[in-house]
Amino acid sequence: MHVLLIHQAFAGPNEPGGTRHWELASRALKKGHRFTVIASDTSYLTGKAASDEGDAWPAGLRVVRVRTLRTLHRSFVWRVVAFLGFMVSSTVQAISTPNVDLVFGTSPPIFQAFSAWVASAVKRVPFVLEIRDLWPEFAVDMGVLRNPALIRLARWLESFLYARADLLVVNSPAYREYLLRRGIPGEKVRFVPNGVDASMFDPAERGESLRAAWGADGKTVALYAGALGPANDIPTLLAAAEILQGEPGVAFVLVGDGKDRARLEEAAGAKGLTNVHFAGSLPKRRMAEALAACDIGVAILRDIPMFRTTYPNKVFDYMAAGRPTVLAIDGVIREVIEEAGGGLFVPPGKPEALAEAVRSLARAPETRRRMGTAARRFVEERFNRDDQAELFVRALEEARAGVAAGG
Repeated sequence: MHVLLIHQAFAGPNEPGGTRHWELASRALKKGHRFTVIASDTSYLTGKAASDEGDAWPAGLRVVRVRTLRTLHRSFVWRVVAFLGFMVSSTVQAISTPNVDLVFGTSPPIFQAFSAWVASAVKRVPFVLEIRDLWPEFAVDMGVLRNPALIRLARWLESFLYARADLLVVNSPAYREYLLRRGIPGEKVRFVPNGVDASMFDPAERGESLRAAWGADGKTVALYAGALGPANDIPTLLAAAEILQGEPGVAFVLVGDGKDRARLEEAAGAKGLTNVHFAGSLPKRRMAEALAACDIGVAILRDIPMFRTTYPNKVFDYMAAGRPTVLAIDGVIREVIEEAGGGLFVPPGKPEALAEAVRSLARAPETRRRMGTAARRFVEERFNRDDQAELFVRALEEARAGVAAGG
């Protein structure tokens, strides 16, 4: 089967950002399927030119990068303009891609999912829609989408695409419940959770060279890996670091990039935070080294109800690296950490609680080791990428077979 995947933020192992689709597609190739990926020529994380330099795409995987305005990090309005630009350019490219058996769209942003539907309709092939975040609900909850007319339009587009997808794939159990409440039949929904290729990480490694580069030799490193944007509540993390400024043995390292990075670095400088280091973004292939160099992983989001539905990728990476997670996110991911015994939950938006959790783990190396070992074991058993790839391929094959049979 030739699958056309439309994904503005698609990233390979040599590009910063999430590599869920690269990892799933790479495994699907072994089942005899092939993929054409239409992606942006602008990195979703950095806002700069995307680069596939050094990526040797395996046989059966072709990545086509189309022109996109580099306005992702200017403002919300300009971000939407970039999304719309990609919607147009990806649709044109998708329609001209020959011999496609199935079109796979992913949201957010929801505009690229519209491109996938158009391509599937023109080519008369199945349309599979993946829901990775509940857009526009997240944007409404965060207050970045406020115009009533735009909200109604966005929700109409969401319902339009849900109704026309032959199959819906979700990466969080809470998203499945959301769809069922929206009246989507359960037999139309497949759960392919976020997870991790645990073989990429070695819990025994210590990442000494990166520790030295970060000025963190001999310290307990609490590391945040991910986007530096309005959803991520990095100001609360900086406030926790300020509380621990008097703890000379603790260092905070932020690995990532995003529209708020410059403002956050300026805020850390204004506070005189000598225990905070902004390391910039790293390609996926170097994340194992970065997590080896830390002792504690920090996962944090703003305290809004919709974020309780998410399965953040970074948490599974921390777990696979054998590091305990300090989790400032409530909801379904809290259930994972608590069932695994893989870290500490703290209420979102509470810097004092976050600081105390980091302090307590910094003083308890045996507790860190025990939690990290339990976390690693849990993701190997329950969230490993090979099992998820089986679910992914099965969903694609079911969608294709259903349409071929007139289902």
